[in-house]
Amino acid sequence: MRLSSPFPFALPSLSRSLSRRALLPALAPFVAAVAVLTTGVSATAAAAEACGSIITAPLARPVPANDPCPSTDPVVCRIRVMPMDEKVEAQRIRMRYHQLLEDMHRTEADMRAAGATEEEVARELVDMRNQAKEITRAGMTPAEVRILEERNQAKYGNPLGPTADQLYAKYGSWELVSDAAMRTSYAVDRELSLEYRPCPV
Repeated sequence: MRLSSPFPFALPSLSRSLSRRALLPALAPFVAAVAVLTTGVSATAAAAEACGSIITAPLARPVPANDPCPSTDPVVCRIRVMPMDEKVEAQRIRMRYHQLLEDMHRTEADMRAAGATEEEVARELVDMRNQAKEITRAGMTPAEVRILEERNQAKYGNPLGPTADQLYAKYGSWELVSDAAMRTSYAVDRELSLEYRPCPV
């Protein structure tokens, strides 16, 4: 049976001498090369980006300022009414924040491998979390920073958020403090059209 070619040119000698099963491995390097040229990434690279990456979607258009906000989070409500240029910048800053959180995951793994105690790991991660907040807030407007700080001050008595000791008093274990330090707001991510895929440690 004649093997039909998937290409716009004929391969009569190949189709006669190679079976379908033998032809596919022979063409695999060519197909992979085409995939890289057309998509810009290989299958291996795509798999590597599956974790520790941030998936973006088109941002929602701003809503009127007097539109009722369905969220109890003032940050989410603020994002909903932002002008589009500010919302784009907020999305960029949030992506940077997630990159810093991924650094925390790597630090946690390194410290555990080096034999650090659970308390040492937790305190380091809480400190890194607060540093990440300061870094990302440097790119925000004073009004946006004020909203975040007022929320945290009212909730934790600290403009950057809870301290390690406050988290330990709440959760009762340093392992849970570490988990809390690396959590992020799904509601804020969703409002900024982001989906974060952390890597397993």
